Amino acid sequence: MVASIRPIGKSWLLSAHSRNFLRPAPMLRRPFFERDPVTCARELVGCRLNCGSLGGIVVETEAYDAEGDEACHTAFRPSARAFVASHQAGSAYVYFSYGVHWMLNVLVKGKREGFVLIRALEPTNGIEEMKRARATQDPRQLCSGPGKLTRALGVSGIHHGIDFCTDTDFSFAAGRGNQVTESSLRIGISRALELPWRFYAPGNPHVGRSRNQQGRAGLKPARL
Repeated sequence: MVASIRPIGKSWLLSAHSRNFLRPAPMLRRPFFERDPVTCARELVGCRLNCGSLGGIVVETEAYDAEGDEACHTAFRPSARAFVASHQAGSAYVYFSYGVHWMLNVLVKGKREGFVLIRALEPTNGIEEMKRARATQDPRQLCSGPGKLTRALGVSGIHHGIDFCTDTDFSFAAGRGNQVTESSLRIGISRALELPWRFYAPGNPHVGRSRNQQGRAGLKPARL
């Protein structure tokens, strides 16, 4: 099943002017992230991530619930639980995965709390710099995975805790109101495998996995 994402509401933005990416898009305000992880993960697909002069359109995300989700860091990392308690919605949660890759998440805090992992971007700004950082000329290999995109954007532990809602140089901006998403099981984890909380832009070449590897696409979230 393919779900159409409704336009982002005016109350979540600095302003409600054009959604055309040729003009500066309004930054997502804190209320956007003061909702549940599944809703935020789904609606971040199609939004723009800005990281200084670099950036791109979010094409793949995953939701993690701080309560009852064995794959979420809050289930086994006291530091993650402390982070949720001490930071506002919209804060960057950055961690080092398997001693190899930095992973970029955003904290969400509504009726349910948790994180949204940014899994893939379609690069739009600073592509030549990204190519140098990733040592590849193939634009599809720049940000088509959570570890790839942090290397391409220069995201590391120094960004941990930065507020996405107060700095336009490190922020999310409104996306296309007609963005379509599909869902599948989350990937790259070994716990809570049954939850279809991965969201992606179908057919986009920058999504991390090919269509025949998407998993059980189209399943509705089991809770939230």
